[in-house]
Amino acid sequence: MKKSLLFIIVMCQVLVVAAQTKITGIVSTIKGAGIQGVSISITDSYDGTTTNADGHFSFRTSSKGQVTILFNSIGYIPYSQTLNLQGDSITLNVALKENIEELEAAVVMAGSFEAGDKKRAATVLSSLDMLTTGASNADVTSAIRTLPGAQQVGEQEGLAVRGGSVYETKQFIDGTLVPKPYYSGPENIAQRSRFSPVLFKGTIFSTGGYSALYGQALSSALILESIDLPDRSQASATLSTVYLGAGFQKLAENKKSSWGIDLTYTNPGPYFKIVKQAYEVNESPQFYASNANFRFKTKWGGMVKYYTSLDFDKMDISRENIDVEEYKNNFDMTTANWYNNLSWKEYFGNSWKFDMGASYSYNRDKFKQVVRNKNGETVTSLPSYLDSAYNFNTKTVQNFAQARLVLEKKLGGLNAVRFGAEHWYENVEYTYGQYSRTLIDSYTALFGEVDFHLSYRVALKVGARGEYSDIINKWNIAPRLSAAYKISAKSQLSTAYGVFYQKPENLQLIYTSDLGYQEASHYILNYQYGNKYQTLRIEGFYKRYNDLVKTAPAYNNNGSGYARGVELYWRDKRAFGSWLDYWISYSYLDTKRDYLQYPEKMRPNFAAEHTLSVVAKKWVAAISSSVNLSYTFATGRPYFNLAHNSTNNSYHIADWGRTKCYNDLGFSINYITKIFGANAVVVGSVTNLLGQKNIYGYSYSHNGSIKKPITPTADRFYFVGVFLSWGVDRSKDIIDGIY
Repeated sequence: MKKSLLFIIVMCQVLVVAAQTKITGIVSTIKGAGIQGVSISITDSYDGTTTNADGHFSFRTSSKGQVTILFNSIGYIPYSQTLNLQGDSITLNVALKENIEELEAAVVMAGSFEAGDKKRAATVLSSLDMLTTGASNADVTSAIRTLPGAQQVGEQEGLAVRGGSVYETKQFIDGTLVPKPYYSGPENIAQRSRFSPVLFKGTIFSTGGYSALYGQALSSALILESIDLPDRSQASATLSTVYLGAGFQKLAENKKSSWGIDLTYTNPGPYFKIVKQAYEVNESPQFYASNANFRFKTKWGGMVKYYTSLDFDKMDISRENIDVEEYKNNFDMTTANWYNNLSWKEYFGNSWKFDMGASYSYNRDKFKQVVRNKNGETVTSLPSYLDSAYNFNTKTVQNFAQARLVLEKKLGGLNAVRFGAEHWYENVEYTYGQYSRTLIDSYTALFGEVDFHLSYRVALKVGARGEYSDIINKWNIAPRLSAAYKISAKSQLSTAYGVFYQKPENLQLIYTSDLGYQEASHYILNYQYGNKYQTLRIEGFYKRYNDLVKTAPAYNNNGSGYARGVELYWRDKRAFGSWLDYWISYSYLDTKRDYLQYPEKMRPNFAAEHTLSVVAKKWVAAISSSVNLSYTFATGRPYFNLAHNSTNNSYHIADWGRTKCYNDLGFSINYITKIFGANAVVVGSVTNLLGQKNIYGYSYSHNGSIKKPITPTADRFYFVGVFLSWGVDRSKDIIDGIY
């Protein structure tokens, strides 16, 4: 009986398949290039598919007789064709024409510098810009600081944006949060980003009003999208004044998969012997870093990418003790970080797409500091109030995991709906001397947004995000709304409103979990003009902060604040008759906040009122070189000494002032040549070319009688490096990036 039933089922399936018509083919542009993600459907039917990365498609339909098949893709004129289906296989080769109206349609962009379709004006920095911007030293964050909204905070890692602290800006790679995007280091010495700009093909620097798909960033989101497959197999090597590196990328013969590995060893010890630092180097800092990747196209046209990085770092330095002149603080650090990111993007039937992501990271920081006398002996007789400040032994171990799913449905033209969910799990173990504490949090978010194009002139984006954090046992709902109006083919107005929430910092939750979300409401108005080579952006904003964390006189959410200002960005890639590529960014910021131990609402010490950046790049064919200059100016930032009153655990302003204005002229040159048959780029750069004595703030002794400036570790930073590659010629990239 079972065999008979199985036979009947199999025969039914065979008959169904036999009764279907198989339709295959290619969808391309007029010039013959395959188009990915074209939605193909048969009217009055659920049958259809989408094209893969090469424009190929294949599906079966049980429809019979005369039918209409539709082809739809953003940026192209819809196409339809009538077919007579009789069960025979059909091959269709379709060429779509660009839809000029869609290419020139309004795009919501208030608050974001976004690199997208090259047919539109892109105002964000490309990976090449990050590599060649003078004085950025190929660091993502340093390059982003040349854009409006970012403050010139040089004494700590991270991005301070529009009156928000560095904690309020989060980084995401392929949709998932990066909990530790920077290397660890001692207080008042900023560290670099862990990730090289060459890893990314797209960047969104959102200074506010960002998408409901992202959360837990009170002020800003830096959203990075990794590259897909390399153009070809290649090997690389780097020799420089501070590090050595080697890598290999292998592209499969069918160009549908690749794998790669990179190794880097950093040891600035020899460099420090030539360029003296503001601290004593007991043992040269050393950084061992490695990363690997694997990527492949699926048979349905999607892309799967896996990236992993592992690094071990150590540092041993001594700095002066501000309370006792003959003493030094000996700081010893060892760290380890392992980061993993897996993503899968896939198109499936009826214009649906899913984007799945998962990440896991492990970070361990061990910091030890002791006070030593001039003979190098450990001092054990410090007063208790100084002993706790200067002698410490800490260890932090963080495990962070995230899973995320986003579904998207194209609704015709530029209209779309996307929704999804994500879950974070975090386990952090803190050890401070004999004291230890473990924080465990499960965070869940549901989100959705819809893109409406009422006409090619008017666009709306409506979204919302709901979040729950287990450690504070609270929900929130965050609405988002953006709109754009196309004034002309090259200009538009955009506006954005949104409510954004963020949990308190872990170091605050150690003391109490009886806290709630911090909240910021963003209001943004933006005007943008752009063509193929020029971009002008003018943006005004207002942010209202509520429920900021106060740490004195008690831990609570009674803090508040505001930030408002105007920003300008202008870029011309063909200036002075194609002679120069340059951009100018300016920010005016008025902000005050009452949070942490602040006794009143005041301008925070990371916020300058005026900031100006000018970046210029020029390709000089006569010497086969790209010459790059960058200049940054910022008015003085506030500094203050908050003295503690132990009777009521409050603080008052014992001293205050403003630092002098910040000035930094950076220079770099990239010379293209051949070395031993390899394509080579020789890079030389220097920060603060004019040797300005920049000051970020002041440190105070315990009683406030002594204050000393917080400065860069050296007046200038010099870098010389040789980048070798076999299998790919980077010279064209550099020339094309400027011309």
